Amino acid sequence: MRYLHTMIRIGSIDRSLKFYRDMLGFREIRRADYPDDKFTLVFLQPPGETDDRFGPMLELTYNYGVESYDIGDGYGHIALKVDSISELQKTIEKHELAFSWGPGKTPDGRKKMAFLTDPDGYKIELIEYTSG
Repeated sequence: MRYLHTMIRIGSIDRSLKFYRDMLGFREIRRADYPDDKFTLVFLQPPGETDDRFGPMLELTYNYGVESYDIGDGYGHIALKVDSISELQKTIEKHELAFSWGPGKTPDGRKKMAFLTDPDGYKIELIEYTSG
C-alpha cells in the first residue's frame, strides 16, 4: 500500500495556485478538465518530491460555479515538513499573508512549527525539525 494524494475542494483554481504553487513551492503535475461534469482536477506535488506518478500529491478539485465550502469540524490540517520556517515566513509576508499561529516550538524543543490558512480555509501545519 502507498499513500497517493489528499483531495480538497477549492473555490478558485487561480487563488489556490497562487497559494500552493507560487508561495509554498508546489508544482503542478497534471490537470484534468471535465466540462460535461463541470469540474476540474489539479494535482500538485510538494517541493522535493520527484515521483510524478506515485509520489504524494495534493488534489485540488474545482467544481464550476462553487465559490466556497463548509469545511466542517472533521478536518484538522495538512502537515508539511519545511527546511526553515523563518525563510518561509519571508515568502509568506511578500504575499501579504501571515501565519495563523506561531511560529513556536514544541515542548521538547525538537520542532519549530507554525500554521497557515489557505484561501479556502484549510489549515496547513508547517514543521521544521531542529537539533534541540
